[in-house]
Amino acid sequence: MRPIRAHIRASVITPTVIATALAAGLLLYPTDDQEGTTIKVGTTEPPTSLDPAGGYDSGSTTLYSNVFQTLLTLEPGVAEPVPDAAESCSFTDSGLRTYRCRLRDDITFSSGRRMTAKDVRFSFERVKKIDSDVGPSSLLDTIESMDARDRTVTFRLTAPDATFPFKLTTGAGSIVDSTTYPADSLRSDGRIDGTGPYGVVSYAKGEKISLSPNPRYKGAAENTGRPIELHFYDTPDSLARAWISHRIDVALRQLPPEMLADLNPSDPGLRVTEAQSAETRNLYLNNRRGKPFHDRRARQAAAWLIDRDRISYDVYDGTVDPLYSLIPTSITGHTTSFFDNYPHKDAEKARRLLVEAGEEIPLSFTYGYAAGRGSAHEEAAEVKKQLEADGLFKVTLRGYEWDEFQKSWAEGELDAYAVGWVADYPDPDTFGGPLVGTDGTMATGYGSKAADRLITSSQRFADRSDAEADLEALQRIVARDVPVVPLWQAKDFVVSGEDVGGGQYAVDGTGLLRLWRLTWI
Repeated sequence: MRPIRAHIRASVITPTVIATALAAGLLLYPTDDQEGTTIKVGTTEPPTSLDPAGGYDSGSTTLYSNVFQTLLTLEPGVAEPVPDAAESCSFTDSGLRTYRCRLRDDITFSSGRRMTAKDVRFSFERVKKIDSDVGPSSLLDTIESMDARDRTVTFRLTAPDATFPFKLTTGAGSIVDSTTYPADSLRSDGRIDGTGPYGVVSYAKGEKISLSPNPRYKGAAENTGRPIELHFYDTPDSLARAWISHRIDVALRQLPPEMLADLNPSDPGLRVTEAQSAETRNLYLNNRRGKPFHDRRARQAAAWLIDRDRISYDVYDGTVDPLYSLIPTSITGHTTSFFDNYPHKDAEKARRLLVEAGEEIPLSFTYGYAAGRGSAHEEAAEVKKQLEADGLFKVTLRGYEWDEFQKSWAEGELDAYAVGWVADYPDPDTFGGPLVGTDGTMATGYGSKAADRLITSSQRFADRSDAEADLEALQRIVARDVPVVPLWQAKDFVVSGEDVGGGQYAVDGTGLLRLWRLTWI
């Protein structure tokens, strides 16, 4: 699981301009000038870190999944992970506490050195040792020890964990060259090299990364695709301008909501892929002592005032769906726990809770968000309006640059903050420990022994449907304690001209972005 880079929309591309262009059928897809074989892809999600031990956001994971290999990977339409750098992996005990993988024997790093099991162990150990505040180490918290011999690596786990094979498919499982990456610190030379489908030709921070098919690649992907230029844009509107002016061939994550809402998939000159995504967005409330939301009743009061429909339609033009649970729809264990507990706005119940808690009314707090990306500012303004409408809260909005935003929530400085979360793998566990477990990634200060027990208990079931009782109980606890307030569930959009195919395979709702599936037609 990983936080996506929050977004805020600029005002240069107006709805009127977009609607006019759509209606006229003009300037909505690239010309036939393909400039060789390179496919230019635009996104608003640049990587935070080039080192897999230091990044856990969506932009970073996109880079890792295309440049590095993992022991296992996910394939579209396949429920279970499949081998990638490994030729086989399996649990060796019925207790789901020992997991063994045998490596392929034909994988080589850019230096020409063959990958060994020691490189695999080194890669996992450094993620855990570095333990970056904004890194993926929490995904590996069930690893107790590892053995590496020739082509075989054995993981011994602290507790039964049926989700462990899925965790191996994430950015935390990226295998790096033990001779070029430091063991106890992030790589600082600005270089990146792996064994995945692509190699990095050049990188300009915040601007562009050029990827070339890796001729040495051996793994699950059938081919290594076309050369890719991944262009980064500050706002959805700047991405829209690049699309309209033909500077990119593919636009994804994320065009402005009003533009996405008006796209017509039946347009013969346009290819639009829309997939249900497991990406969610939550409002996180800091539970720490001395913070405005330390008392559970204050958090419950806020939950009684949130109108998700207005956020979904007034801010996002219906391109996201209201969400009433920690676990999104289409994922095992999904419930409607927040709808069951807070079925409609009720200011009187909210007021009684604040009075019972002895809070001063209005209760004042600061709402942090990542400025300069997507619709985060409009969303924050809407949440502020909803919470202040009945005089129960006084909200001060504060925008942060993304890096500062991540650091601020990780250090527990923010009273409340909204963050998007992309599933690391299609399993409910990715919405458990990282979001609401004690010492979880979102750093709300929330800790519940009952919730932790249910998270651990749910991991022991190989048949994930058997975990539903634990997952439902976990979500009831979360709806009662309100460390987070679910807001919405996203959809994945890939927009390209008629001469670019593969968009339907590049995304599938798992959070992975398979750039090698894009191709000229």
